[in-house]
Amino acid sequence: MTLATPTGAPAAAPPVTAMLRRRVAVAAIGVGLLVLLALASLFVGSGDITPDQVWRALQADDGSTTSLLIREFRVPRTLIAITVGIALGLAGSVIQAITRNPLADPGILGVNAGAYTAVVIAAAFLGSSLSAGHVIFSLVGALLASLIVYGIGTTGQAGGTPTKLVLTGTALGAVLSGVSYAITLTRPEVFDKIRFWSAGSLQNRQFDTFWATLPFIVVGVIIALCLPRALNALALGDDAAVALGSRPGVTKFAGVVAVTLLCGAATAAAGPIAFVGLMVPHALRSVVGPDQRWILPLSLLAAPILLLTADIVGRLAVSSELPAGVVTAFLGAPLLIALTRRKGARGL
Repeated sequence: MTLATPTGAPAAAPPVTAMLRRRVAVAAIGVGLLVLLALASLFVGSGDITPDQVWRALQADDGSTTSLLIREFRVPRTLIAITVGIALGLAGSVIQAITRNPLADPGILGVNAGAYTAVVIAAAFLGSSLSAGHVIFSLVGALLASLIVYGIGTTGQAGGTPTKLVLTGTALGAVLSGVSYAITLTRPEVFDKIRFWSAGSLQNRQFDTFWATLPFIVVGVIIALCLPRALNALALGDDAAVALGSRPGVTKFAGVVAVTLLCGAATAAAGPIAFVGLMVPHALRSVVGPDQRWILPLSLLAAPILLLTADIVGRLAVSSELPAGVVTAFLGAPLLIALTRRKGARGL
């Protein structure tokens, strides 16, 4: 927040600080890495396709199997990895700011569990397959979970405190996880339908899934990027935020809406992927500080970088490919432990 001088004259521009230089450097490096990894995702795979064949397929569709694999599978897979990474990174940043908990995860509000359970129920009782059509079930499940958590977590004399929201979301997530596990254990055909998706896989994702989820992610991104100043005020506490002219209730509601759209669409596209939304904002905070005006935009770069890296590693690690969600857990858990041991799990 910019303060005017007592005479009403505009304040002098602050000098370029070491922290600002660091933030700009992180952003520049992030852009470069994202471009390189996006190209690597197009050129690297588990098959025996040469870079020259990939380049020709990207330039023109010659009707060959190689062209089909590149244009209809690798290209949408790369785009989905980027959009899902953006969604998870932003959702993690917003939820950590709302709950004032640097180790909060987007799933802490039960959104991921709601989306996952809705898809399982649709596959079990409505015959839905994992195509673009299941996106609506995922979003409905995420929305219902958010409404339940927000409705219960904001009632009572104390209002919507971060602790109540977290506890309500955790309890609802446990219940929904139990429901989905019970269905998949008692109905093996449902488990066969969703087993790769439930591990957080980008394999065999095509343009129909990308276009079906993109509008919801775009709306969620727009809402989230309108919140940095309000989230900075919220970090000082509700009373201080009100004194600064912010409206904590509106900020929390808008944040929950953004998280719902982002997590619902991301889960629909790639299944539940752990650690991305938890680790990326936490790691960025240790590098560029707690200012949400930097945390949120940088999450747009860092989270897709992590997810693309996990997807590429998963393609090369074993011949049958590892789901990206499995690789993020392997990559994320040790790094998060190292960060918390070095910096401590400090508040926002």
